[in-house]
Amino acid sequence: MKLTRRDLLRAGMIAGAGAAIGLPELLASDGASAQQLDPTTIPQFVTQLFVPPAMPTAAVTRGYDRYSIGARPFRQQVLPHGFPATPVFGFGSTTDPRTFRAPGYTIEATVDRQTRVTWANQLVDASGDYVRSLLPIDPTLHWANPPGGTKDRDSVPVFKRTPSAYTGPVPLVVHLHGGHTYEDADGYPEAWYLPLARNIPKGYATVGSSYYRFREEAYERAGVRWATGMAQYAFENDQRATSLWYHDHSLGIARTTVRSGLLGMYTLRGGPGDLPGGVLPGPPPRRGDRPGTRHYEIPLVIQDPAFTTDGRQYLPPVNTFSSGPYIPETDIPPIWNGVYYGNTLTVNGNTWPNLNVEPRRYRFRVLNGCASRPLTLKVVSHPLASVPAEAALPIWVIGSDGGFLPVPVELSGKTGLPMLTAERYDIIVDFTGLKPGTHLYLTNEGSAATVGTTGSVMRFTVVPLRSRDTSVPPRHLDLPKPPALRAATKTRRVSFSEQGSSFQFNVITQYLCGTVNSDGIPTALGWGDPVTENPANGATEVWEIWNFSPEGAAMISHVFHIHLVQFEVLNRESIGGGAVTGPHRWETGRKDSCAAPTGVITRVKAHFDHRGRFVWHCHFFDHEDNNMMRPYVVT
Repeated sequence: MKLTRRDLLRAGMIAGAGAAIGLPELLASDGASAQQLDPTTIPQFVTQLFVPPAMPTAAVTRGYDRYSIGARPFRQQVLPHGFPATPVFGFGSTTDPRTFRAPGYTIEATVDRQTRVTWANQLVDASGDYVRSLLPIDPTLHWANPPGGTKDRDSVPVFKRTPSAYTGPVPLVVHLHGGHTYEDADGYPEAWYLPLARNIPKGYATVGSSYYRFREEAYERAGVRWATGMAQYAFENDQRATSLWYHDHSLGIARTTVRSGLLGMYTLRGGPGDLPGGVLPGPPPRRGDRPGTRHYEIPLVIQDPAFTTDGRQYLPPVNTFSSGPYIPETDIPPIWNGVYYGNTLTVNGNTWPNLNVEPRRYRFRVLNGCASRPLTLKVVSHPLASVPAEAALPIWVIGSDGGFLPVPVELSGKTGLPMLTAERYDIIVDFTGLKPGTHLYLTNEGSAATVGTTGSVMRFTVVPLRSRDTSVPPRHLDLPKPPALRAATKTRRVSFSEQGSSFQFNVITQYLCGTVNSDGIPTALGWGDPVTENPANGATEVWEIWNFSPEGAAMISHVFHIHLVQFEVLNRESIGGGAVTGPHRWETGRKDSCAAPTGVITRVKAHFDHRGRFVWHCHFFDHEDNNMMRPYVVT
């Protein structure tokens, strides 16, 4: 998708974009209007980085660790002190209300040891009434649609006049992204459930169309029971040690719930795909840590919200790419936007934090948790350096979505680490030898970044050494190699494309997945169309992802993500023919999400070994919420 300056303004990439195009003001809860907050007025590097602790368990047995995790509404000081607190949705342990945070605490898991998680939808207020979405939900999309009742849930509603944003109870279904799961524990988008609220409107569906099916399967497979307002998943953790993450996956609304804070990290340790303790910088946050414990392995969850002057998050309440008319007069959604970039960056739930670091090595597990924003990370000496800046320190990439790379990869000079939404990278930054008082900066040189705001991520401040570093320098690491995949027995062609309006020029009404025939012609398909991808259980396949975005520029690449598997990126080739290029050095491990650039065929290889119904999609949340997601079935 090639973006013009006008598109950039609409997408919120340029400071003050809301005022520039005359977007409606938000209405604060007290009835006062709230303008968008100018990001340049927010002090940077004044808040210390919040290091997410390990989520406390509800029980530990001989066979599994059990967690009881709820999703609740609360206020959090996301902006610096002196600014209003921000209403958020966040996860936490139902056994300890102090653990609720957005993003949530990290779930610590062990390879080949089962983890059981009860996910409770507790999006209610102190009176037990449901709370509305914090961000505008467009009810004209193919979405969960609780007002449709059991007959019309999980559908595209029909309206006689253009509707306003949905204001009912918020669905929840949690997906363990990157997890090797059974279908009942995968967080299927139609397995959502409403909170156990006292004021659910009459006639509303309280669960999605797949909820009862997976509830029965979960009990038959793992003996876990579901109840009203919750689901319980049993994760077998039978995969390589790596960084996964959990987030809401409810049909058609994930762009609002994840932006609101419903996400967190899930770290899987141990097994033959891990390294012995002490080889890498550590320790990480662990259950039972004493106050003041110093950590040298730290998760970094990066997001890009925008705010209003009353501290609330901002997402346009109207379609900024068209002034209407909208559905049902035309085919244009009234609220959904194909891309929206916030104008700040947060790390672990705070804008532009500071981390005090000792002159030694640190391990960071980084997640691009933005809804759509591409990142390119680099450590530099000045936050306002011209782009591309010279790196002050190299970033050593040792792992990606599915575990360790074959060998460490050094990114230095003017080369940064590109990260699209949902991608995780395991990196080491070595501060050894730096003098206390030195400031360095983690910056973002992604295609939509603005120097001084979304071009800044966080600051590192060097403090005196307090403990000796015994970890192995990254260039000398001997990493566990990814297991080889079998030879593929089938090559499958799938597509990404866009659908323009039949009523207005240059307005996208939805994004679509689909198939590609032997002549290279795509067939666009929506979420509700029959399944076309049905790999056999035990099969290894090559999937070709053909990106037919019509404008022919790779400024924004779609993000290919497929549930259940970790795949190998094989190569990329222009749709029109040309040189075949291998994966980037940082893509040579196993992946579950990868760039699928415009005008390019991206080839990946994966092994399918659990029967059931899963999904594949573009992981830009703004895209997947409007039909760019397809079910597939392992037979």
